[in-house]
Amino acid sequence: MGKTVAVLADPAGCAQSLALVTRLIEGRGHRASPLDVTAEEPGRLCARLCGLVAEGRVDGVLGLGSPAVAAAVGRAMRQLPFALPKLLASPLAGDPGEVERLVGTRDIALHATVVDLAGMNPLLAAQLANAAGALCGMVETSRAIALPAGRPLVAVSSFGFAEMAAQAALGMLEEAGFVPVVCHAQGRGDRAMEEMTADGRFQGVLDLCLGGVTENLFGGNRDPGPDRLMAAVRRGVPMVLAPAGLDVLSYGGRPDRLAATAGRARYVQDSLRIQVRTTADELRRAAEVVAERLNQAAGPFTVLIPTRGWSSLDRPGMPTWDPEAAAAFTRRLAERLARPRALRLVDLHLYSRDFARAAVDELVRLFASTDTPAGEQP
Repeated sequence: MGKTVAVLADPAGCAQSLALVTRLIEGRGHRASPLDVTAEEPGRLCARLCGLVAEGRVDGVLGLGSPAVAAAVGRAMRQLPFALPKLLASPLAGDPGEVERLVGTRDIALHATVVDLAGMNPLLAAQLANAAGALCGMVETSRAIALPAGRPLVAVSSFGFAEMAAQAALGMLEEAGFVPVVCHAQGRGDRAMEEMTADGRFQGVLDLCLGGVTENLFGGNRDPGPDRLMAAVRRGVPMVLAPAGLDVLSYGGRPDRLAATAGRARYVQDSLRIQVRTTADELRRAAEVVAERLNQAAGPFTVLIPTRGWSSLDRPGMPTWDPEAAAAFTRRLAERLARPRALRLVDLHLYSRDFARAAVDELVRLFASTDTPAGEQP
């Protein structure tokens, strides 16, 4: 049985492109349902499209993003459910500066047509055939997300300097009856984790990498925005938090920031990956922000502070080792947290299996302390 593909486009601006992809989709045995992105205001279009998906009347979405309407097409597609097949074909898709505007943190496949969608020519026709074929392949093989009964989904934040603990935690979480989902804390990844938590995707969070807080406060490259932690805080899901990433700021490729922090210890991987040590004052400010947000938490949480170091960079012999700055964070957090027992110091290094074990055990304890049946949202 054929599927229904919604095609978002500006019929006046790319009429021949729309006609071609319609024929191609129908040639694969599916139904093409064009939607004019210029016919109604964006909010109404998004609501109508999401309604069609919820009713089971749309199985996938192909966006034709001519430069004039690419933003409107992307805005509509970003509202669609996770894992619904969606592909945006546009000459703008090859521009790194446009990715955030078109996709944000959503699972939208981008197809760079290189040439514009106006008129028709052999180069454009080949690109549209590829785009339509890719989307048809998606709807033909797509399947619903199968959530295992009684096994809560848990988000796990990770990045390279905490990878050992994050990787070890995955197997431990699975053994404890959870389904772990790793979100890479490079800025966009932890922002996606926040958005999916707000959407109710996750029933718990093992947040090993809080570095997005300092990245946002002090203009680092891994800035996830100003709402870090708030999704889990508002939804009341159990949280175990750890300070990986708070020990450094990512300033690679940023001559202004590197000049401003010229006197500080740093770890240089290459010109685009330079980690600058955070100061005690910066960490005190970060502690105040973390405490302010956690004090609003509707559910249980624990902050685990490993006293032997916070990342693979934070250990004796490394240039960014600074236990005094770390202690300043811990003291200020203890002063500001409304639930002082939620702060626990452990005589471990974060970059270790032992710390992963402590963090997973604490998350299991928090789940057991709630009245939430396994797999359900607290």
